[in-house]
Amino acid sequence: MINLTDSAVNAVKTAISSAAQPASGLRIMVETGGCAGFKYMMGIAEEAKPDDTVIERGGVKVFVDNASHEHLDGTTIDFVVALEGSGFTFDNPNAKSSCSCGKSFS
Repeated sequence: MINLTDSAVNAVKTAISSAAQPASGLRIMVETGGCAGFKYMMGIAEEAKPDDTVIERGGVKVFVDNASHEHLDGTTIDFVVALEGSGFTFDNPNAKSSCSCGKSFS
């Protein structure tokens, strides 16, 4: 299961409502790359793909492909506002290590 904090849900709702293209949810992926081996990728999406797991949190649909889901199971996604910048953070119990920027993990 993937969890979104209230702050993350609100940030996604804002992104969807201000999108230039039709969007119904948030796509989250894990791809090979980054300084630690895997990197998180996110973006708004119009609809789920046939192999996606669809999770709904706080009225927000989250689309996750099957390959990424195993890396993200148990992850909590938050949206943090800070002096050094605002953005999404991932608390992933499956990550053995992560880089200092928090955008990639192994």
